[in-house]
Order: sequence, then C-alpha cells, then structure tokens
Amino acid sequence: MVLEAAMRGLGSPRGPEFVTPPAAAIVPQDLPRKGAPPPKGRLLVTVALVAALTGAAAGVAGAQLSEGAEPAPAAALPRVAPAPSAGLSGLSATAARVLPSVVSVETGSGGGSGFAVDGRGHILTNAHVIRGSDRATVVLNDGRRINARVIGEDDDEDLAVLEVDYPRELTPATLGRSGDLAVGDQVLAIGSPLGLSGTVTAGIVSALDREVRLGSVRCTAVQTDASINPGNSGGPLVNARGEVVGVNTAIASGRGGGNIGIGFAIPIDRAAPIAERIIRN
Repeated sequence: MVLEAAMRGLGSPRGPEFVTPPAAAIVPQDLPRKGAPPPKGRLLVTVALVAALTGAAAGVAGAQLSEGAEPAPAAALPRVAPAPSAGLSGLSATAARVLPSVVSVETGSGGGSGFAVDGRGHILTNAHVIRGSDRATVVLNDGRRINARVIGEDDDEDLAVLEVDYPRELTPATLGRSGDLAVGDQVLAIGSPLGLSGTVTAGIVSALDREVRLGSVRCTAVQTDASINPGNSGGPLVNARGEVVGVNTAIASGRGGGNIGIGFAIPIDRAAPIAERIIRN
C-alpha cells in the first residue's frame, strides 16, 4: 500500500528588507582665506542658485533633445526560432498516446488511478484504492466523470477490476511484456498523484524482481525511480513505446513521507492474467 505523504506548506515568500540610506549631508569646506569670507547666508543662496540654474539648464537641454526625437525602441531579447510544425516525438508522443487510457478513481474513502484494459469497459487498478467500496467514480482524461462498479479484486496481489456502463468512453491501453524489461530501460509513470490527474513522470527501471510486500503477501515487483506518490496507485508504468509493463502500487518513503526515488509496480505479466480471471468470473 502506498504510504501517505505529508504535505509541507511553503512559507510566505518575502524579499530582502531594503533600508533606504539617509540623504548625504553637504559638509561645507573651508574657503581659502583670501580676503574676507562671504557671509554664510550668501554662500547658501549662491549654492542654491547654481543648483537651480543647473537644473533649469538641464531641463531645457532635455526638452530640446526630446523635441523631434523618437524614443529608442526597447531591445528585443534573443529567442530561438519557432520549432517546425511536426508531430510529437519521443516521450512526449508516448505520454500523448497513453494518457487517454488513464483515469482517476474516486471512492467515498479515497482514490487513486487506473487504466482501461479492453474495449468492454474494464479498468484495472489496485485493490487498496477501492477497498471497502463496491462502486466508484471514474474521471476520464478530458475531465468527464462516469460511474463504475467493482466486479472483483485480488487482495493478495493488490489488484481490482472496475466496469463502466459506457465502454466507448474508454480508450484501451496496450499491454506489453514486463518480462522483456531490462535494468536501465526508460519508463513513464502516469496517474493522479495527490489528486493531480494526468500527471506524467519519467525514470528508468531501477531493478527487476525486487521482493516487497504488496497487499497481504510478499512478492516480486519492478522497481523504478520514476516519481510515484499517493494517488499514483493503480496507474500504469509504461515503456518508451507506450506499452503497459506494470501497475504502480507502492513506494519506499522516508520519515517525512513522499517519494524518495524508489517506487514499485506489479509486473503486467502477473497482473494481466489476474485481471482476465476477474473479468471471466
């Protein structure tokens, strides 16, 4: 079962405290003792008058310069040329291909993720996502909501299957082979971590046949460093071709909760036959 993450709030942003420096004081300098020094009042008037005249001259010069002169255009920041219009490629194309198959699963007590596995309205998810519920609400990738019912679950393997009344609303995912995975293969985890539907995270296969406790028994799982958090449970782990190779199920979490780069998925080679059995029965 995915460990619950503690949300840490961010403090209110604040900038450095600026202290306005005091205005510079004019310190009168000693005048050369050549003849009698001018009265202090006259000196102050002279300084003030010079400052006033200087300011007026600058203003007139500025006005003359501005007359008939157009303002200089703001310098444009350098930018790259627009990308050529073309279809998505790489992981962007993979995510776009799989996202329509992934749903958010909501129950009265919680929720998680899931994905369509056929054209008859069946959705595979984790048993702990729907535990205690016989019905759920499925939120599609485009935001539409449809009702679903739980048709079966396997607590030992932490898997469950939902069925919706409108199968045409679902886009079945393509199931791959987890047996073909190798350590270092690129993978994507897709789901609704912390309720953020349609979230895609990338990583690699960190280990294979990792023994962990999933559900009520210990079994092997695919380990990945793709970011998986509470709410990802039941969503697909897909390879670079967009084929489902695992069902995201659990994470190893530090004391503060949340993802630390160690997630686990039930291999699809084991999950698919269980889903088929549940659907048949």
